[in-house]
Amino acid sequence: MCGAEPINCFPVLVNILSNTFLRLFNSTERIRIWSDPFPHIKNPGLMHEIFYRCLVFMLLLIAGLPSHFAMSSMDDYKVK
Repeated sequence: MCGAEPINCFPVLVNILSNTFLRLFNSTERIRIWSDPFPHIKNPGLMHEIFYRCLVFMLLLIAGLPSHFAMSSMDDYKVK
């Protein structure tokens, strides 16, 4: 019922339990759930744009880290 992937087991379990509780309370409604943890992007150009924007952000972040550590160590040296 769950398959080999554990990411699908929890939604299936919640679906089974929620529908069981609905039947216990004499309800005719049913709850349907689905799991799509990784949205599919149909445009590969958009995927490349997102990747390059994240890459530039990470490079800018990494460029600022050494100066931050250098300044904090200088402050510690002044304070002793």
